[in-house]
Amino acid sequence: MNKKSITITGSFLFILCLLNSLPAAAQYKPTPPSELGHPVVIVLLTVIVGLLITIGILGSAVLNAMEIYRERVKSEKSKAIVSIAILVLGILSSNNLLAQDAAEAAKPAVTNIISGLSDTSFYLLVTVISLEILIIISLLYALRVLLGIERRKKVAAPGKPVVHWFEKLNKTKTLDAASEMEEDMGHDYDGIRELNNPTPPWWRWGFYCSIVFAVVYVWRFQIAHSAPSQLEELAIAEASAAEAKEEYLKNAANNIDENNVTLLTGGDDIAAGQKLFSSNCAPCHGPQGQGVVGPNLTDDYWLHGGQVKAVFTTIKYGVPEKGMKSWKDDFSPKQLAQLTSFIKSIHGSNPPNPKESQGTLEKE
Repeated sequence: MNKKSITITGSFLFILCLLNSLPAAAQYKPTPPSELGHPVVIVLLTVIVGLLITIGILGSAVLNAMEIYRERVKSEKSKAIVSIAILVLGILSSNNLLAQDAAEAAKPAVTNIISGLSDTSFYLLVTVISLEILIIISLLYALRVLLGIERRKKVAAPGKPVVHWFEKLNKTKTLDAASEMEEDMGHDYDGIRELNNPTPPWWRWGFYCSIVFAVVYVWRFQIAHSAPSQLEELAIAEASAAEAKEEYLKNAANNIDENNVTLLTGGDDIAAGQKLFSSNCAPCHGPQGQGVVGPNLTDDYWLHGGQVKAVFTTIKYGVPEKGMKSWKDDFSPKQLAQLTSFIKSIHGSNPPNPKESQGTLEKE
């Protein structure tokens, strides 16, 4: 058997090693028929097959490079054996990793990243692609080592110094003893000579741009006043923040419920609550809260609790079994809080002809 046959056989065996790992992992897929037709699966499988072909080609090239390396560097056989051993171990470890992924695929997925495709199948395919890419990188590195490919350094022409890119950027140059005398400025102090070392062009252009920027800035902000100054910008920002705060508080007023309601003591709130009480609650509780059909709201006895949250809850949800309707669809949360605060404000007012006490005694 000649070298070419050995190379083809080795490449074929290398591809078979990778293909053998896929059926073992694929048998753990929960629903192979439905998932194999998924567009993402088709794309990933196409990538896997393409990478396998690439691995086969690179594997063949590596095997050929082994022969070249063996002939060219006979004195370094041990290094070649180590490189080949590392390559083989990498290939064998990929099979173990794929087997571990297949075992993970047997676990049921809770959520799906891609609709119609289980997470385990998706992660398995992505892992296979990642391992194939890793193998390709390893093969390329092995090929580079076997063929002895090294980056060639730039060699300057005889008698001409090598110019580094940093020197090109700064327009500087490396000086030798002869050229150093040409750049001498004639200034000597304690053995230290001054050479012609101009400022880098990028620094000069940056300085010129800063001058132009300063002129435009002073003209716009201090002379023409075509843009607000820093103090004016602060005033504009504060005004905008005040408007945003006012809008937030306006919306927050309607976020009141029985869990966060508090007693309102402002005159406007109490007056608004009194107006609501007179037009909606007075027929049952009396114009002064003394009680008519409903209970007296000015004494220390309460049927459903006398605390602010309890009163708010009673007004909001009502007491249907006793004939009191729910007012949550008629009043806003802010209005319910105002009505609650008014009822608490008339406590102990002792109106004329009060209704007899009902409920449980609750002292403030």
